Amino acid sequence: MNVIVIAPHPDDETLGCGGTILKHKEAGDSVYCVFVTSMWEEYGFSEDQIKIQEQQINNVSRVYNFDDIFQLKYPTTRLDIIPMAEIIFEISGVFKQVMPEVVYLPNRSDVHSDHRVVFYAAFACTKAFRCPSIKKILMYETISETNLMPAFADNMFIPNYYINITKYFERKVTILETCYDKEIGLPPFPRSIQNVETLAKFRAMGGGGMQYAEAFCLIKRIV
Repeated sequence: MNVIVIAPHPDDETLGCGGTILKHKEAGDSVYCVFVTSMWEEYGFSEDQIKIQEQQINNVSRVYNFDDIFQLKYPTTRLDIIPMAEIIFEISGVFKQVMPEVVYLPNRSDVHSDHRVVFYAAFACTKAFRCPSIKKILMYETISETNLMPAFADNMFIPNYYINITKYFERKVTILETCYDKEIGLPPFPRSIQNVETLAKFRAMGGGGMQYAEAFCLIKRIV
């Protein structure tokens, strides 16, 4: 089975579905990751920051043993100024190459505008006439983005699909600590290991009968 994870930024894939990625790989599935944005010097990022991010991507790709990665290299925090049609064209090209059966997308109403743009661009690529291989589309949550969105009914992340990651949770934490140590902080900083664990335990209660879980909104399933 071909699985594709769409990550607006490096670390979103691990925060949102790191345990699920590990579970897919152990099951023998082919897993691909699309990193949509990267740091640009033109927008205030230093050469050292850019090198660190490139190393993060190399390290995390090796740890997960992705079958392939795609770096679209749009400027981070600037997706809202890029024509949507251009982003759709790029992601659609990846879909045509991979022909995924399962697609993981960021939450449509996250606080970060990059997440919102990526969701709508990638979702546009999932139309049956564009990518008929797709059988399942899931939307993941990202700590510091999904939980901070305005509390309006149409923004709510309401999970209806739970994946047991108890076996993989410690490895997910290790990946965060080793590959994304500069993105992780101490409470009350949202992206802390304590908060990652708290969320995984909370989602496990929703799923029932497990210790740690990742939760998703199932958007589409074809059987």
